[in-house]
Amino acid sequence: MWIPTEHEKYGVVIAGFRGTVPHGLSLEIGDTVQILEKCDGWYRGFALKNPNVKGIFPSNYIHLKNACVKNKGQFEMVIPTEDSVITEMTSTLRDWGTMWKQLYVRNEGDLFHRLWHIMNEILDLRRQVLVGHLTHDRMKDVKRHITARLDWGNEQLGLDLVPRKEYAMVDPEEISITELYRLMEHRHRKKDTPVPASSHHLFVQMKSLMCSNLGEELEVIFSLFDSKENRPISERFFLRLNRNGLPKCPEKPERHCSLFVDLGSSELRKDIYITVHIIRIGRMGAGEKKNACNVQYRRPFGCAVLSIADLLAGDSKDDLVLKVYMCNTESDWYQIHENIIKKLNARYNLTGSNAGLAVSLQLLHGDIEQIRREYTSRFTHGVSITRKLGFSNIIMPGEMRNDLYITVERGEFEKGGKSVARNVEVTMHVVDSSGQILKDFISFGSGEPPASEYHSFVLYHNNGPRWAELLKLPIPVDKFRGAHIRCEFRHCSTKEKGEKKLFGFSFVPLMQENGRTLPDGTHELIVHKCEENTNLQDSGRYLKLPFSKGISLGNNSQAVKTTKESFWITSFLCSTKLTQNGDMLDLLKWRTHPDKIAGCLSKLKEIDGSEIVKFLQDTLDTLFGILDENSQKYGSKVFDCLVHIINLLQDSKFHHFKPVMDTYIESHFAGALAYRDLIKVLKWHIDRVTEVELHEHIQEVLKAQEYIFKYIVQSRRLFSIATGGQNEEEFRCCIQELLMSVRFFLSQESKGASALSQLQAVFLSSFPSVYSELLKLFDVREVANLVHDALGSLPTVMHGDESLQAVKLQSIGKTVESHLYTNPDSRCILLPVVLHHLHMHLQEQKDLIMCARILSNIFCLIKKNSSEKSVLEEIDVIVNSLLDILLRTILEITSRPQPSGSALRLQFQDVTGEFVSCLLSLLRQMTDRHYQQLLDSFNTKEDLRDFLLQIFTVFRILIRPEMFPKDWTVMRLVANNVIITTVLYLSDALRKNFLNENFDYKIWDSYFFLAVIFINQLCLQLEMFTPSKKKKVLEKYGDMRVTMGCEIFSMWQNLGEHKLHFIPALIGPFLEVTLIPQPDLRNVMIPIFHDMMDWEQRRSGNFKQVEAKLIDKLDSLMSEGKGDETYRELFNSILLKKIERETWRESGVSLIATVTRLMERLLDYRDCMKMGEVDGKKIGCTVSLLNFYKTELNKEEMYIRYIHKLYDLHLKAQNFTEAAYTLLLYDELLEWSDRPLREFLNYPMQTEWQRKECLHLTIIQNFDRGKCWENGIILCRKIAEQYESYYDYRNLSKMRMMEASLYDKIMDQQRLEPEFFRVGFYGKKFPFFLRNKEFVCRGHDYERLEAFQQRMLNEFPHAIAMQHANQPDETIFQAEAQYLQIYAVTPIPENQEVLQRDGIPDNIKSFYKVNHIWRFRYDRPFHKGTKDKENEFKSLWVERTTLILVQSLPGISRWFEVEKREVVEMSPLENAIEVLENKNQQLRTLISQCQTRQMQNINPLTMCLNGVIDAAVNGGVARYQEAFFIKEYILNHPEDGEKITRLRELMLEQAQILEFGLAVHEKVVPQDMRPLHKKLVDQFFVMKSSLGIQEFSSCVQASPVHFPNGSPRVCRNSMPVSMSPDAARVIPRRSPLSYPAVNRYSSSSLSSQASAEVSNITGQSESSDEVFNMQPSPSTSSLSSTHSASPNVTSSAPSSARASPLLSDKHKHSRENSCLSPRERPCSAIYPTPSETSQTTNSCFAKWNATSIPHSIRDSIREAEELVGPVSALSETRPAGKSPNLSLPSVSHERRMLFNHTGDGALPRSDSNLPGPDKAVNTTPSSWSLDSGKEARNTSESGKLISPPVPPRPAQTASPARHIASVSPSPAGRSPMKGSVQSFTPSPVEYHSSGLISNSPALSGSYSSGISSLSRCSTSETSGFESQGSEPAVTVPSYSVSEEPVRKESKTPPPYSVYERTLKRPVPLPHSLSIPPATDPPALPPKPQLVRPNNLENSSRRTEQVPRPRPLPRKVSQL
Repeated sequence: MWIPTEHEKYGVVIAGFRGTVPHGLSLEIGDTVQILEKCDGWYRGFALKNPNVKGIFPSNYIHLKNACVKNKGQFEMVIPTEDSVITEMTSTLRDWGTMWKQLYVRNEGDLFHRLWHIMNEILDLRRQVLVGHLTHDRMKDVKRHITARLDWGNEQLGLDLVPRKEYAMVDPEEISITELYRLMEHRHRKKDTPVPASSHHLFVQMKSLMCSNLGEELEVIFSLFDSKENRPISERFFLRLNRNGLPKCPEKPERHCSLFVDLGSSELRKDIYITVHIIRIGRMGAGEKKNACNVQYRRPFGCAVLSIADLLAGDSKDDLVLKVYMCNTESDWYQIHENIIKKLNARYNLTGSNAGLAVSLQLLHGDIEQIRREYTSRFTHGVSITRKLGFSNIIMPGEMRNDLYITVERGEFEKGGKSVARNVEVTMHVVDSSGQILKDFISFGSGEPPASEYHSFVLYHNNGPRWAELLKLPIPVDKFRGAHIRCEFRHCSTKEKGEKKLFGFSFVPLMQENGRTLPDGTHELIVHKCEENTNLQDSGRYLKLPFSKGISLGNNSQAVKTTKESFWITSFLCSTKLTQNGDMLDLLKWRTHPDKIAGCLSKLKEIDGSEIVKFLQDTLDTLFGILDENSQKYGSKVFDCLVHIINLLQDSKFHHFKPVMDTYIESHFAGALAYRDLIKVLKWHIDRVTEVELHEHIQEVLKAQEYIFKYIVQSRRLFSIATGGQNEEEFRCCIQELLMSVRFFLSQESKGASALSQLQAVFLSSFPSVYSELLKLFDVREVANLVHDALGSLPTVMHGDESLQAVKLQSIGKTVESHLYTNPDSRCILLPVVLHHLHMHLQEQKDLIMCARILSNIFCLIKKNSSEKSVLEEIDVIVNSLLDILLRTILEITSRPQPSGSALRLQFQDVTGEFVSCLLSLLRQMTDRHYQQLLDSFNTKEDLRDFLLQIFTVFRILIRPEMFPKDWTVMRLVANNVIITTVLYLSDALRKNFLNENFDYKIWDSYFFLAVIFINQLCLQLEMFTPSKKKKVLEKYGDMRVTMGCEIFSMWQNLGEHKLHFIPALIGPFLEVTLIPQPDLRNVMIPIFHDMMDWEQRRSGNFKQVEAKLIDKLDSLMSEGKGDETYRELFNSILLKKIERETWRESGVSLIATVTRLMERLLDYRDCMKMGEVDGKKIGCTVSLLNFYKTELNKEEMYIRYIHKLYDLHLKAQNFTEAAYTLLLYDELLEWSDRPLREFLNYPMQTEWQRKECLHLTIIQNFDRGKCWENGIILCRKIAEQYESYYDYRNLSKMRMMEASLYDKIMDQQRLEPEFFRVGFYGKKFPFFLRNKEFVCRGHDYERLEAFQQRMLNEFPHAIAMQHANQPDETIFQAEAQYLQIYAVTPIPENQEVLQRDGIPDNIKSFYKVNHIWRFRYDRPFHKGTKDKENEFKSLWVERTTLILVQSLPGISRWFEVEKREVVEMSPLENAIEVLENKNQQLRTLISQCQTRQMQNINPLTMCLNGVIDAAVNGGVARYQEAFFIKEYILNHPEDGEKITRLRELMLEQAQILEFGLAVHEKVVPQDMRPLHKKLVDQFFVMKSSLGIQEFSSCVQASPVHFPNGSPRVCRNSMPVSMSPDAARVIPRRSPLSYPAVNRYSSSSLSSQASAEVSNITGQSESSDEVFNMQPSPSTSSLSSTHSASPNVTSSAPSSARASPLLSDKHKHSRENSCLSPRERPCSAIYPTPSETSQTTNSCFAKWNATSIPHSIRDSIREAEELVGPVSALSETRPAGKSPNLSLPSVSHERRMLFNHTGDGALPRSDSNLPGPDKAVNTTPSSWSLDSGKEARNTSESGKLISPPVPPRPAQTASPARHIASVSPSPAGRSPMKGSVQSFTPSPVEYHSSGLISNSPALSGSYSSGISSLSRCSTSETSGFESQGSEPAVTVPSYSVSEEPVRKESKTPPPYSVYERTLKRPVPLPHSLSIPPATDPPALPPKPQLVRPNNLENSSRRTEQVPRPRPLPRKVSQL
């Protein structure tokens, strides 16, 4: 049975539990759990990280911890009772753990490892705390380390700053907000601005002396030298080195390491140097022999210098090597360091041994105790301390020092009867009064223990030696009296004995008989001569002698003998016990000389302060002793001396002696009667403040009032103790009188900065320190009243002395901070006067920093939720007095500009923050009663309105992001909690007072605006928080956004009809609120939009404003990352449900649908933009959104913005052509006008003309970079027209030159032809703009199918590639997945005439093959009916699919959506016709190239001839004869009579072309290929005989013959288009900018065109491996499958009799595999079309050997002649480009037309709906608008053509089986395209080779006669024409003038024009790309001279009169 737990409430998981049992709860090690129930070894509860999931778990997996329970019951909360630091550590480490792993993922290795170390350190410290064995101090230290590391980690990870008090987190609800602010500010300042250290220390470590020839021991002496004052500032660090230059005692670190301590900041400057003097110990001369002398001397060796400034930058110099210098003459040794510093190079040089001193230096900062803690290792191993000379900057009480510094300066000695100067050595001893030498009292420096004697170094032969060696004599005070220093002088001989002969001595006593020590300064001592054997041990014999030439002992009456020898020393005493000041000694001994008391008291002020503080207690005893004995006589002087000493302690140098005086007052002061005199004298001074001559003295007295009162109070206490409290009333009266004098003194008003105001300021600054003293004697309320009266007497004038006002405020601040104010009894007395002064200052906006501090202190004392009556009363007082002024102050200071200086800015932020915290504290303390009283206190509604507006404005300021630092989340949450509480109170006042007739828009607007920005705050977005942080916030405050959202909804509902005032203004803000991912908030706020729609509908009958605002705001908000798919669904569902019963439901549904669709696109756009690199998805998504804005929303500004976003994407992806097309969309919206345009995006303010010019130039540049020069030329012409119209010839010249350069580039530069791929995106997981759609994509340069497919799979990594090309079924469409279907497709060029015309260079044609393509196709072969194994051609059909795009490629995207699919089936006969047509065209092209010398290598022609002839000889053509020329086929297919005739004609034509080709080949074939040529000729005669051709001579023309051809289709899925009734010859055409890719996919690996193009590129012939791979072989089948195969034909076909390789089984299903490798898949080809009409003569047919034709075929021919006339008529065609002979008989013309599909009518069609002639030319210009893909692509039948006309071609009849669809031209119009995203399309059965080189073979390597075993020949010039359906033949009569529009329409347009394909709506050429009808500029490029009727000129002239179509009014206002 489960029992609720009583004590087992909280635990930690110590073993993982998977929760596999029923109701089991999965737990991980370290999880904390809350336990609810227990049963038989099991617990039931939940993990705190996920409290919503409850379950059971084993009890032995849990370690229980102590915890206390709050709110017992269902909603109980468990709080662990462990140390708060432990709790914080645990939760913080959990949060860090997750973020730490993310650091690794983000590759932030440095922080990852540092954080790992910190986490380990925290865990170690945590264990120490948990063990619980630490001392109190150690525990404090550990917690300090823990919190420091936690704060560091939080800062590094960007987490919140944690407020702490004594290392523990504070609960913001338990302290006042002002205190919380101070804690945060303290931690923030500590983090940001570390306090600069006032004390610095230099660590020095001696490593070694590097020298080549040492051999002697050395002494190294370090010291710090001030070059500015030219003196040492520190003691010396002394160490000894051995003969190797290493420290002599390496085992004692303190001997070679030292810390130079107590360097002030003023001493860290560049003129402070580290000086190093090196003394060697050895022979007199460095080069002397070893046996010369055994005595060792100290001799100068070298000196090194380093500026301390070198350490200031890095603080550390490891292994620094200093150069060692030696002076040139030893006499300069004493100043060698100065010479080196001054760089007096003549006086020193490098030591001969080139020595270097290796040292390690480090500058340390902070207190010495702090340094000891931070660098414990150095102090543990030992380091010597080197002090500064004298006292440090701050003298600490208790510091005991008694050091006498002696500097051995110099001496002057006589030769002593010698010829050379002496070698003088000084020996020093310290001798006591008994003559004994004091042991170990001479210190050479730190690092070396003191010695008993000192030996100076010796200067060689120098009678005036200068040593300048500093010694320290640490002699105890008790040995100081009577002691003296004796210096003995010896001459050091350099002879063998090395004797040291004594020749004199000097001495100096350390203390005079009167107790004064040796004065500081330089002393010239007398050198007393003596002999070597003189006994100096008896000091009494020489102490009576004079010792100095300036000083003589008092009892020494001997005269000083004149002597030339002198010895100078400098002394400096640093002692806390001894003095050199006689006046101080006289004062301390006042009782011995009573007559000198007055003089001693007067001289006290002249004594140095350090002397006074050394003897502070003795001095004070002396003063109060004199006062007690004779107060009348000396009272005033003693008072003055006391004031002087008190004020002396105010100095920072002696500030630390204040505790000494306090201790003296408490423990040693004994003047029980002194208070009377002190009060009397103090009152006397205060009463005389108006006497000017006493002001300075009174000022000193007032400064000292704190300690004067301390003495008064202590004296009175001593008196009361001694007398039992006598004279109490008298004392009170004296104090009252004194304070009355004070009040009178303070109440005096002064004008300006007078002396009186200075005195008042001095008094006020120290007056608060008196409070605590008065409390020792008086009651709290009494003192409070005294202070109240004193502060209340201050003048209230604010325009007086500024400094006085500041001091007055400081005094009030100190009062609030004093102990007196903390008492509630006194606080109620003092608060009114404090608030009064605060109010005055705040009103004047003066001293705001001090005011803020005072207010903060006031609120710090008021705890939260304090219900004490006194606190409530205080809040009342504060609200009434300060709330209004506080709000105004915050508004004032936040509206000021922030100061520029960083220090001032911090101060500004501090004062702002403090005022804000005060306001928040006040509001949090206010109760219902306070709010009610406040609202009732306003007399009028205007006052209430002003107050509400003010407080709402302040609240908006408070929630600004910059109000608090970003990591102050705790402070922000507290502030928000206060704000929302206050708003809830104030909203009632808003409802009651400002609705209905009192409605005030401004205040309601302010309210809503505040509520919206409150909800949108970053710190309230709980979704961004960690789970633990989110849980804490919800537990403490709940979700404040929902609370405020409910309040908004409530207030909105209260508005009623006033809601109309806020529509549409509040739509954007409310929309922003609803986008926050909080379900409850969304459910509350979204219905408001329904309400807005309803009210707007009532007002205006629609809700256009709501719609417009929603759409505008959605774009900006969602682009910022707001909103999600859930929101879209919720928005849709809630509003649809709301409007179900509305009368305007239909329009509402439309609005909601529009907004929802926009959200879909915006979400897709945002998701795409998150990706790093630019890919097709980003561009496609942008295009989709751009189209949506233009077509569905008509938001031009947004449309233009997205045009430029798309443009930027294209530039980033280097899609320059697409970028140009994109920018053209904006260009189309502009006119060449002078209308001014405002600044927009990156465009400056300019005229419309200027912006359009700028756009044109940019577009031209991009077309140039994208190698789309033809389009650039159009724009060059357009802008040139403008320049010409303005006579701007300079720019016109430049533009013409640019145009010329583009022509040059067309001819000179090579362009790669891209591949095109069809891509299908299926499944619901794709973005909306791709979902279940198919696209055609223009590939990148060199990109083939496999590369493209891989790129797409990389863009959609979760997509599945479909392995077939069939249309997917519904299950794929609805699948929750992504499917990609990719295959290559073949472009169908629109402009065939350019491609078919001879003489146009390939450089020009290449552009038309792959540009402005609307239609693409791919083929699938299949067998229909019974398959003939002997001849598969009988049943081989081809299914041809044509894809029609919404916009031509290239365009504004690399891919566009497929708008329409057309599927037709080609019969076997049609297939055969097309194969032969293609092969014939290929032969023509190769022969033409060879004939015109375009082909440098004839291999392609040779191989093509070989392939065709060889296949024909081996039965290729015979297969067609067997299949289609038999009687059975003709009888069964009577409708195919014309087609059979066409096939026969093509066979004959092929033979003719081959014969001519062989003739050309013979002329150019190289000698080594003659045998092959001969073989070809022989085989050709065999081929002719097989075809029954006897002779062919008459058919051989001067150039290849061009036959029109065609291939009828059976249309399956195409939609017929109505034909214009009067348009029998009006032919809808494709743009000349859409052209087939000639020979892109050639019939072999070395096609004619490909080889020519490649040779143009590489400069060499195409003799590559691929060429030879394609050589014909003997085994080549007559029906071999080659590259000539149809591009998409993959089904198998039977082989020939010679057993050519069949298409293997694996290819039978290759149409189902969209992604096969190139070698596994047949290659695609482009449909070829011949360019000229056949010129075959009748003789061609006359030469046909009828006897060789099978019987059935002859019958077929006879039947055909019966139908259409004699066969000879078949050859009567006109040359291409020529107008028909108008004089020809009509009947003859009709016969020719009836027979001839031979004309264009029989050509293969690219459009299944259009007849042959209709496919020839399309004069409809291509609009660059977005929706032009769906617009009509035709011009008006009225003849308003923009492009030049095309010569007419004879109309053809279509096959009866086909469907004719002709579209009548319609009027020109200009409208934007509704373009959609392009798609990328590979064919299911073809592989495209690289741009110019044809494909590798897929099936077999031989060339065929054009008869493929699969389908038709595929490459050579692509047809682009498709037969469409059948219709009766149309007879075209002779031309007349009325036909001019027709002929004009048929004129060939320039090849660079941009045209659109024909659709249902007219679309004119874009204004920017339209070609003027003027005939002056030549067409581009120049067309061959054609014979045209003269009346065409008239037509052209008429065309000029037609006005240029104007664009539709789509101007963007001022954009």
